[in-house]
Amino acid sequence: MFEVWAPRADRVRLSIDDRVVAMRRTAGHWWVPAEPIPWHPDVDYGYLLDDDTTPLPDPRSRRQPHGVHGLSRTVSLREPRPWPGKHLTGATIYELHVGTFTPGRTLDSAIERLDHLVELGIDFVELLPVNAFNGTHGWGYDGVLWFAVHEAYGGPAAYQRFVDACHARGLGVIQDVVYNHLGPSGNYLPRFGPYLDDERANTWGQTVNLDGVDSNEVRRYILDNAALWLGEYGVDGLRLDAVHALLDDGETHLLTELATETDALAAALARPLTLIAESDLNDPVMVTPRTDGGFGLTAQWSDDYHHAAHVALTGETSGYYADFDSLAALAKTMTGAFYHDGTFSSFRGRDHGAPVPRETPTFRFVTFTQDHDQVGNRAAGDRLSATLSTDDLALAAFLTVLTPFTPMIFMGEEWGATTPWQYFTSHPEPQLGAATARGRIAEFERMGWDADVVPDPQDPLTLERSTLDWAELDGAEHARLLALYRRLLRLRRETPALTDPDLATVSCVVDESAKWLRLDRDGVCVVYNFAREQRNVPTVGECEPILWSGLTGRVEDHAVALPARTAVVLTVR
Repeated sequence: MFEVWAPRADRVRLSIDDRVVAMRRTAGHWWVPAEPIPWHPDVDYGYLLDDDTTPLPDPRSRRQPHGVHGLSRTVSLREPRPWPGKHLTGATIYELHVGTFTPGRTLDSAIERLDHLVELGIDFVELLPVNAFNGTHGWGYDGVLWFAVHEAYGGPAAYQRFVDACHARGLGVIQDVVYNHLGPSGNYLPRFGPYLDDERANTWGQTVNLDGVDSNEVRRYILDNAALWLGEYGVDGLRLDAVHALLDDGETHLLTELATETDALAAALARPLTLIAESDLNDPVMVTPRTDGGFGLTAQWSDDYHHAAHVALTGETSGYYADFDSLAALAKTMTGAFYHDGTFSSFRGRDHGAPVPRETPTFRFVTFTQDHDQVGNRAAGDRLSATLSTDDLALAAFLTVLTPFTPMIFMGEEWGATTPWQYFTSHPEPQLGAATARGRIAEFERMGWDADVVPDPQDPLTLERSTLDWAELDGAEHARLLALYRRLLRLRRETPALTDPDLATVSCVVDESAKWLRLDRDGVCVVYNFAREQRNVPTVGECEPILWSGLTGRVEDHAVALPARTAVVLTVR
C-alpha cells in the first residue's frame, strides 16, 4: 500500500496522519515509504512531489471525500456478493445518468427506481461515468481520477450498494469508462508521469500515452482500472467511450490487451463479462474475434442506426443526418448495422467505414433511437418528445425495441419524458465554464442549429431541467407509452425470431415513395408506416397481428392496412 508511480519526480514524500514520510524509488520508477506504514481504512493521505508543500491526490485513489484537489482516503472494499452474471445475447440495456435519474442525484436514490426497470423488462443498467471529476455535477466525461467514485453520488460504498441492488433484482451493470482523455480541472497525473502524449491531441485535449516512452505503466493503469470495476466492484461490463481516440501504434493494441485480460478474468470469476465499444470508425474489427485479427470486444455501438431512425421519424436532415434521408438508409442499417460501410460520407468529406460480415452475430451491435450523446449534444438538449406526438413516439418504440440488434433505451424514453437532457457543468473556474459554453456553440454551427437556444452549462437550472420528473408517469399519455414499451420488451423476450443472432435471417423491403418499410425475421414481420396517410403493405404470406403501435389496422389478402405513422408486428402462418 502507498506505492506510487512517479518517474517525473526526483523526490516523493507521503503525507499521512499529519506527518510526512520519506519515500524511496524502486524498480520501474515506483516509490514506496522508506519506513513501514500500517494501513487502515478511512485515512486521508497524499503525495508531495519534489519541493511541493501541498500534497497531491493518489493517481489510484479509491475515494476523494474533499474533491479532486484534496487528499485521498483509504477504502476497504468488501468482496462482491455472489452473482452468476448475465450474457449480452438477447438482452436490453437501459442508459442512465446518476445525477439526473432521480431528484436525489445519488446511487442510493437510484436504487429506489430499480424496480421500475425490472417491471419494464430491462436486463442491463448502463451508468454514465461515475469517476471523480471537479465540481458537484456534470456528465462525468471530464473525470481525472478514474479509480474513485464521485463523492456527490455517494462514493465507493454507495456504488457497491447499487451493484448489489441491481444483481439482487437480476439486473446486470455496465459501467461507462473514459480512457481516451482526462478532464481539464484537477488532472495532476502529468505531474507524476507521462500519462498524456505531448505530441497528439483529440477533440477533448491531449491523448493518453499508449505507445510512447513509459507507456507500459500508463496502459497498466487503464487495465487495472478495468479490473477494478469488473473484479472488485463486480460489475458485468464496461462501455468504452470513443475508442477511436485511443491512438496506439504499438505491437498490441490496448483494446486487444483489454479484451484478452477481461476474458481471462471472466474465466477466473466464472461469470460472463462484456466490453462494448463506442466507435466512430464503423469498422467491424472491434467485434471481430482476435483469432481473425480483430480486437475481440463483445459489441459496439451503431450511431448509423440512430441517424437513419431519427431522419425517418423527424425528417431532420441537417449536418450528419444528410446522408440518411431515405428509408433505404434505415433498411441498410437494419440489415448490416452500418450505413457507411465504405460509402462516401458527406459530413466527413470522404469514404467511411467497412462492411459487416454476414456471420457477425446481431447482438454485437448496440442500437438506439435516443441516447445521452444524441440528445444531450443537441443545441437545446431536446428529446424526441419535444417534437413528436405520442403516436410518433410509439413508432419510435418499435424501432428501439424491435431492432435486430441489442436495443438500448435512454432514461425516461420509455414514458416519453418531456424533460430535456442538456449539457451541464459545475466548473469552479469561471474561465473554464465560459470556454466550455463557447466551444459547444461553435460545434452546433456546423449542424445548423440555433445557438440562441443553447442553455448555459454552468447555470444550476440547466441541471434541474435535465432531471427526470417521475410524476409524469401519472399522466395518461405517458402511461400509455410505458405500457407499450413493457409489451414490446416482453414480446422481444418471448419471440425467439426477434433475438435470433443470425444476421442472415434479417431482411427488409422498402417502398420509398409510399414511405413504408417491412422488416422480415424468420416468420415474424415488423411493418412500419412513416407516411401521414394509411398504407397497404404486402406481407410475405398469411399473417396474424401480434401487436400494434397505435390504432388497429386490418390484415387480409396477404396485406396489412396500416394507419398513418404506426407499426405492427405480424407472425406468418
